[in-house]
Amino acid sequence: MKKAYFSADILLPDFNKTDAKKWAVIACDQFTSEPHYWESAKKFIDGAPSTLDLILPEVYLCETEVRIPTINANMEKYLRDLLVCHPDSMIYVEREQSDGSVRRGIVMAVDLECYDFKRGADSLIRATEATVIERIPPRVAIRRDASIELPHVMLLIDDPDRTVIEPLSTESCPEIAYDTDLMLGGGHVCGRYLGEAAKQQVSDALDSLITPAAMEKRYGAATLAPLLFAVGDGNHSLATAKTIYEEIKSTLGADAAADHPARYALVEIVNIHDDALKFEPIYRVVFNAEPEHLLSSLRAYLGALSGTAEAQTIEYITSDESGRLDVAHPEKQLTVGTLQDFLDVYVKENAGVEIDYIHGVDSVKSLINKNTVGFIFDGMSKSELFKTVIYDGALPRKTFSMGHAEDKRYYLECRKITK
Repeated sequence: MKKAYFSADILLPDFNKTDAKKWAVIACDQFTSEPHYWESAKKFIDGAPSTLDLILPEVYLCETEVRIPTINANMEKYLRDLLVCHPDSMIYVEREQSDGSVRRGIVMAVDLECYDFKRGADSLIRATEATVIERIPPRVAIRRDASIELPHVMLLIDDPDRTVIEPLSTESCPEIAYDTDLMLGGGHVCGRYLGEAAKQQVSDALDSLITPAAMEKRYGAATLAPLLFAVGDGNHSLATAKTIYEEIKSTLGADAAADHPARYALVEIVNIHDDALKFEPIYRVVFNAEPEHLLSSLRAYLGALSGTAEAQTIEYITSDESGRLDVAHPEKQLTVGTLQDFLDVYVKENAGVEIDYIHGVDSVKSLINKNTVGFIFDGMSKSELFKTVIYDGALPRKTFSMGHAEDKRYYLECRKITK
């Protein structure tokens, strides 16, 4: 079977000379409606070397054309003056989250030839949520001329027996890559390089997850196309990396592109059964709306459904009231799917209305004014994810989030993606 993962030439600054707490910045797709978070990050960094110089927070996507040249220039500068290459590396990560629990993972490279984000894909690496093609072009514009990548992609493995990541320890990975508190309530993170024996142990365990016997044990059929990695966070970022690689392949030809650095993407893999990994719903806030019209339209839509899925409940918040909508006969298995189907049509039919995808009830409430409506609902169980993707394909976009916003992956490692 084709191998989907590899060690990588990982770039890091010398943390004896650089403040790691200022270097590490949260994933760009967080706090998308809260520019004050990013202003606070910039103030905290205060001009020190930082991954904030190398990313475009999505709150500033409207400034893409202006910001990209500066980002690309910063990448070249850091490659010359700051970043040190650690060849053929994997990094074992222990991340203390805001609640004190520790999430474990491994940073490695994956082969984009083994990834397909289209619905119905049977590749070793698959999207868990529907990929919105319209969201890819601005991200492609950012990556197209970038010389390095910074990963916030987290890929999940379904390893109930905890054979891949959990056997790693400070004893088997003694060399520290970084060890720092994280800014603005992000907790703490420690990374350690895997030795050769640990890398082989991880490789053997990963391969064992997708044997026919393992597929039959977990999913009920040995003949299923094996799924090794399911995208947990960073779906559109990985889709962007794939899009850029396909552009390069179409330009250079498949043979010439076979060893191109852009064929691979740096990610962190995490066991879906990690006790610290919590699935949180991603809520919806609708902007520039007339709340009474929106809610009356939604009530009519929900009342007309005649599906056989289990009953669902959607809570709503406006500046004047809050309440709940009961869905007696939903046609989609997940509440988020029921709501998203309605909102997609409503936005198209009502000019100026926009949706944002928000982590956390408090963040939803903070955004409510007379022209907004917030929607809150129960999320899916993480134990349902792999089997659902295998049998039903990708879920509705922005179905779930792995933990609170502050617990998302922070940018630390880099990798060169140009020759």
